Formats: sequence, structure tokens, C-alpha cells
Amino acid sequence: MIKTKRLGVREKAIISAIFFSLIVVLIMIAGRLIPIESIMTDLTNINQAPSADHLFGTDWVGRDMLLRTLKGLNLSIWVGLLCSLTSSLIAVVLGIIGPIFGGVVDEAVAWLVDLVMSIPHTILVILISIAFGGGFKGIVIGVAATHWTSLTRVIRAETIQTMESEYVKTAYKFGKSKITVCITHLLPHVIPQLVVGTILVFPHAIIHEASVTFLGFGLPPHEPAIGVILAESMKYLTSGQWWLAFFPGLTLIALSLVVSQLGNSLQRIFDPATAYKI
Repeated sequence: MIKTKRLGVREKAIISAIFFSLIVVLIMIAGRLIPIESIMTDLTNINQAPSADHLFGTDWVGRDMLLRTLKGLNLSIWVGLLCSLTSSLIAVVLGIIGPIFGGVVDEAVAWLVDLVMSIPHTILVILISIAFGGGFKGIVIGVAATHWTSLTRVIRAETIQTMESEYVKTAYKFGKSKITVCITHLLPHVIPQLVVGTILVFPHAIIHEASVTFLGFGLPPHEPAIGVILAESMKYLTSGQWWLAFFPGLTLIALSLVVSQLGNSLQRIFDPATAYKI
């Protein structure tokens, strides 16, 4: 009898990461391939319930909701990417320079983290978005400027722990500069936390972008964003057009869960405690 080899946690995590990554990539490709003409007004198909011709139905001006939703998800992914990458850049800079320079610098970083975390995210995102003129630029800056705090704490703690190791102390004794120690010894140690943290910030950025846009302080109404779609659909729910909010909202939640699972899979890959378990 041939004995089959069981997959370990690492192999399962890699397969899961590839699967969830493919879903995100396919959504991005689908959203880019949809021409803008396909989601224009079509008064011959207004208020159509979900059917074989229109899986997500049509809205009050005849636009196909499936195509609008894919366009909106594609836009949300790009916003999430920009926000998560910018937030991670802020987090890695502040999380490393604080412990490296210590003293007042480290106290200032810790104070800034506590300050940003003490203000409700949604309110702070709205204020920053308005300050920068709203629209795509405003919402990206607003979300990116408020989602770096938790990752900064993780990287700061990892940096402090690494600085107590013998090889870092030896590097200082050999006359290595703080910049050299940072690039050679500290930065490689925080890369796993940085990658996982960037992925885990992604769904939070998407949800906050959609919620702020839903309230009218994010992306402009002419954009096929999920927040815009949900805000517009509120006017028609009482007339029985439930599909206008149900499918876009469901797909937004599904996308957030997919990205969250991708982050969890990467975390299992990078974590030495689970990477080689059976």
C-alpha cells in the first residue's frame, strides 16, 4: 500500500495563500477589462430583478449591477493597496527609528501612536479626507494616515527585542553605525511582520473607504465605488429593490474576508511555531 504524505501547516498555508491571491487578481483583471460603456444608462432594462441575463439585477437607470460591483471592487482593491502600502511604510519607519534613537524620539513615536489610536478611525478619516480635498486622493491619504498604528507597535516591539540580541550588540562594539545596523540586522527581522501586517491592513482600509464614501466624504458620486453604490441603493430599498444593496455589500464583505484569510495564511507561513507542523 502506498503511503501518502500528509500536508503540513506550511504547505496548506501556501496553497491557501495562492488560492486567495488568485481571487484578488481575478477581480482586479475583471474590473479592468470591463469597459465603461457597459455600465452606462440603459433605460430599457431598469429595475430588473436578478436573473440569468443580469445575475445581480439592474438599477433604476438600467445599469448592470454585477458589472458595477466588479468595477467597484477593483477600485476598492486599488485604494486598499495604496493605503496598506503607505501605512506599512509609515509603520516600518516609525517602528524602527524609535528604538534605534531612543529617548525623546522613542517617546514621541509612542505618544503619536497613542494619539492616533485614541481618535475614532472613521471620524479621523473623514477629517483628513476633507482637509485634502476629498476624492480619491483625500480618501487614500485619510485611510493611510490612520491605519499604521497597530503595525508600528508590532514592529517597534520586534525591533526592541532584536536590539537586545548579542549580534546587534557586537555590531555596535565593532563600530557599526545605527543606519548599518538598521539595514543589516533590524530590517530583515521585521520583514515577516511587515508583509503580514500590510496584508491585514488591507481589509480594514477597504471597509473604511467604503464606509466613509457611503457617508458622502470619500470617493465622488460618479465613481462606481461600492460605498457610492450602497449609498444610492438606500433610496430604493423601500420599493423592494433589495438586490441593489445586498450583492454589492455581500461581495465587499467577501473580499475583505478573502484578503484577511490571505494574511492569516502568510502569517502561518512566516511563523516558525506553526510553519513546520503537520
